[in-house]
Amino acid sequence: MKKVIKYISALKPMLVVMLLLSACTKDGGYHDVKDSNSKFSGNTYEYLKSKPGVYDSLLAVIDRVGLKQTLMDSNVTLFAVPNPSFQLAIKNLNTLRRQSDKDPLFLANVDGVQLDTMVSYYIIRGKRTTDSLLLQDGLDLYSVRFGYPMHAKVSKIPASGLTGGGPDIIEYSNTKRSKFVRNWSTTTTGSNNINTSNGVVHVVSPDHIFGFDEFVSRLTFVLPPPNLMTLIGGKLTVLRDNDGGPDNGEGSKKVIDGDDHTKFLADLQGRLWMQFELNEPAVSGVYTLTSANDAQERDPKAWTYEGSNDGKNWTELDRRSNFFFEERYQTKVFRCANTQAYKFYRVDITELRDGGLFQLAEWTINKAK
Repeated sequence: MKKVIKYISALKPMLVVMLLLSACTKDGGYHDVKDSNSKFSGNTYEYLKSKPGVYDSLLAVIDRVGLKQTLMDSNVTLFAVPNPSFQLAIKNLNTLRRQSDKDPLFLANVDGVQLDTMVSYYIIRGKRTTDSLLLQDGLDLYSVRFGYPMHAKVSKIPASGLTGGGPDIIEYSNTKRSKFVRNWSTTTTGSNNINTSNGVVHVVSPDHIFGFDEFVSRLTFVLPPPNLMTLIGGKLTVLRDNDGGPDNGEGSKKVIDGDDHTKFLADLQGRLWMQFELNEPAVSGVYTLTSANDAQERDPKAWTYEGSNDGKNWTELDRRSNFFFEERYQTKVFRCANTQAYKFYRVDITELRDGGLFQLAEWTINKAK
């Protein structure tokens, strides 16, 4: 018996060495994280639908602003925002509104223009897996609807005490149209490279606040810059006027009279533009539209905002579709990246909410910030 105990005692150091070697062989000294690539047989919209309780808010916004078809048939990369990100954004907004004794807002009734702009930050043209984002400085990306500049860069998180030994994450940034990184707003992804039939999905971390740092500021109304129509003066013309003429009670002159309780009413007939010739060229980076008193089906739904210096050759400055006013007498402020001075500006309307009779209370063209 003493010989057996002595024999086992002699083996103990060898057993310890073998166990240590086995442990080091198993993980190579760090966690070998598996690639997060996965394949989903349907399109990107169907992928979101397949995750009930995860992307309900994102789906509601996509449906509301008319991006469903884009996620079904276009080659896109989606940075998918989970429900907690929207909950944080809405909570922050309504905390501020309570301080001003205002009723709470929800995704169904917040400003649709701003919601459209913000959700577009997360939908990028083309398929972008992490492999395509491995450049040292990352890659500039552009949103599918407005061509808004975003940026993505792959990095690794630490694991087992080894810097860069963990899984890939994407640092996804709203550049705010600035070349200086310090001005960007950045979030990260929690998982990457979910391949659908028409795109790639990267999942944004749930502690991200939807809209980056713009959700509250965009949904708190800020007065637009000065109106160039009154600041400089000029002349209004329209493609088609009210049957009673421009001076009629609902003629075209009512759309620039500064009174949101009057309106311009006319037949669309497939297209109707309103044009204003300034007395001298000026830069407009903002314009506003105000809904009229009744009949929401007459509201404009799709249009372009354009500039020209001869009234014949036009440059598109902004494009909107699937738009709607939430209320009557509601002023919407639209911003574009124009830096060129034009003498002529126009809104070219191509679609109404329903029917063929167009109406609008007010239109202004405003200075750039």
